[in-house]
Amino acid sequence: MKHLHLDKIKSYESPIKVVKIFSENEIKMIQELYSTLPERVFNKKQNIRKKVWIQNYNKDLDKLYFDKLKNLLGDFKMDTLKSDKDEDLYGIFHESYAPLKLHVDTGFSEESIIFKQIVTPLSSFGETIIFKNRWYGKSTTFTIDENELKAKSQPGINDKSCQHLGDENFDVDLYNKYLKHENIQNLKGLKIDIVYKWKLGETLIMDRSHIHCSSCNIKEKKLGLTTFTKK
Repeated sequence: MKHLHLDKIKSYESPIKVVKIFSENEIKMIQELYSTLPERVFNKKQNIRKKVWIQNYNKDLDKLYFDKLKNLLGDFKMDTLKSDKDEDLYGIFHESYAPLKLHVDTGFSEESIIFKQIVTPLSSFGETIIFKNRWYGKSTTFTIDENELKAKSQPGINDKSCQHLGDENFDVDLYNKYLKHENIQNLKGLKIDIVYKWKLGETLIMDRSHIHCSSCNIKEKKLGLTTFTKK
């Protein structure tokens, strides 16, 4: 799959930003919302827990969150995540003790004009590695594992691909510092744009076409909220 509206998508792209749009009290409200939401995924083996922001658990917080994003981004629509009632979900909470692998969150519709990805740390611990390299196909996890690459594509599940690879070897020092959970050969041709060190109260804004992953430096629980948008 390739997105059909590449010119439009690229016209909305901009440099990565870190902003502070939520007060300390508002961050606490979002953390409290997380604690009350039903569990969607709990992988005991990998120690990963996921919940989604379902509307109407806290209508005032729903409005506050949407309005803050609109003030920052202008007009947008929520993307990718839907409830059983076909309502927009406002984001996905991801709690883990393990790093996320190399991937991109470009969605599953070739018609969508993908826009920004918003990451709000809800723990003071975590690092996100964002690469300069971009991807304009379906949401994809990048791998050189032959067995993973043979897996059939499924609706709503990331593709597997090695087509992100370039020729230049990845910097060994950066690999040892941030990316030892990856095979270094899976990073050939990639260049780091920023390493974002999580801070409570901050929000990371980036284009959804950026290839990214967590760093390997996870020594305690990491909890964040990610929201996907489109035009």
